[in-house]
Amino acid sequence: MSGLLVLCASVVAVALLVRWYRWYTHHSLQYIRGPQSKSFLLGNINAFSWQKNVGDLDFKYYEEYGCSWRMQSTLGTSVLMTADPKALQHVMHKSGYNYAKTTQAQVNIMNITGRSILWAPTGDVHSRHRKIMNPAFSAPQLRSFLPLFRRSSAKLCQQWRDELLNHNSDGLVFPVNKWLARTTLDVIGESAFDFQFGALDNSENEVTREYDNMFSDSVLHLPPIEAVFEGLWTYLPRSLLDHVRHLPTRKYARFERTLRVMNKVSKQLIEQKSEMLLHGDKTTKDVMSVLVRANASENPKTRLTDEEMVSQMAALTLAGHETTANTISWLLWELAKHPDFQDTLRAEIAQKREEVTARGDADFSMEELESMRCLQAAMKETLRYHNIIYHLFRVAEKDDVIPLSNPIRTKSGELITEIAIGAGQVVVPNIAVYNRLPEIWGEDAHTRNPMRHLTGNIDTQIRLGMFANVMSFSAGLRGCIGWRFSVIEMQAIVADLIENFKFSIPDEKPEIVRVPAGIMGPMVRGREKEGMLMPLRVTAVV
Repeated sequence: MSGLLVLCASVVAVALLVRWYRWYTHHSLQYIRGPQSKSFLLGNINAFSWQKNVGDLDFKYYEEYGCSWRMQSTLGTSVLMTADPKALQHVMHKSGYNYAKTTQAQVNIMNITGRSILWAPTGDVHSRHRKIMNPAFSAPQLRSFLPLFRRSSAKLCQQWRDELLNHNSDGLVFPVNKWLARTTLDVIGESAFDFQFGALDNSENEVTREYDNMFSDSVLHLPPIEAVFEGLWTYLPRSLLDHVRHLPTRKYARFERTLRVMNKVSKQLIEQKSEMLLHGDKTTKDVMSVLVRANASENPKTRLTDEEMVSQMAALTLAGHETTANTISWLLWELAKHPDFQDTLRAEIAQKREEVTARGDADFSMEELESMRCLQAAMKETLRYHNIIYHLFRVAEKDDVIPLSNPIRTKSGELITEIAIGAGQVVVPNIAVYNRLPEIWGEDAHTRNPMRHLTGNIDTQIRLGMFANVMSFSAGLRGCIGWRFSVIEMQAIVADLIENFKFSIPDEKPEIVRVPAGIMGPMVRGREKEGMLMPLRVTAVV
């Protein structure tokens, strides 16, 4: 035991020495204003993990310090947090591969997905992953999935109608986020892997069970000692960090168990699809089949390894169902609170349905879904106002100067238009604040207003986001490769749900909070033990 204590003390001493050396020899951020920290060990960035609603602290600090400010992380490390458009364009676009994911981000993502494109630690690795995966995410390839998306949403609608009929009721309170997560899991299974998860038919299957409440069970309100432990990762050998996933804490144990299940299924599917390719089958269009064919045709030096190929399934499953289901849940919640706009949206869908019926077709085309202006506005505003990913974590690989479009005042009162940083400096792009900047979105940026996307009053002089200039799909070189998949899926599902059902707030009027659980998700205040939850009253449209 004494040997372990000596080892821990030695690691802390080395970490502090390295931190002092970097501060002494590199650009210091001490002149940048920011909130004071009450704890040297924990800093104040850990407070974000305990805020009641995602964004509470972000918006407070933005009002006090402007678009860029200094935070203190664990062990006294300074972090630059910014929502400045020009700074974000520099970090995410112009110098994207000079700002790698932090060690903590890399290790945690590896524990969740393995060595996937989400994990890719360097520009070379990420560009290699992206090159192989691009054919599977081309616009024509993704648009071909629309009938599949519509079948899954129709199945959800039928199951809701059956529930209403079985209870002899015209309206019931459903945990809509749970149903949507099962629907999007089935969608990603069939479209990405040509695999039937069967989540809508059986909510207790192995994969569904592992993903249900994964983030709230593992990441929400971590013990402070865990934050300090992760703060030491920067100073530990990477070979040692590869074994963190075996630690018996609730976080690492949950991640390891879920990844083990996904890897088992993924290996079976890749073997099956590789065998099909050997027998000349080049027609299957699911994402994994396209990946297997693309990987087989590449130079051996640029291919994905077997481990990397297996890891893509966990990454695609996680990114392709959890975030989309949450976004649709927030959209329905806003429609439940704003019945007038919900009626407008339903009327728009009904008008398009008449056009489809008049020409003798069975369902909406991609062009018709995209022409539904109110539907598009509702989706864009939900992505802006309820961003599922609220912070990103990057580290500068070399000394740099970050330009600012919004000058900030230093502690001495000097107005500066750029910030010099040293190699190793952690920079946190703040999506929550950027998505609510008045200079971009208007003076009512803190108010939900879908009409802003129809009036053309959004400032797009500096373009950042992958879709509608919002940062919810990240941006730049490392932007979400599957953003089109998510947008098409949302269009297909939301149009079906609004056409068939009305959504309203339950009589008990639950207080929905935006919890910081790695991703932003809904919980009912006072019912946190139930995990992520969005209860809404669902009534069939006659």
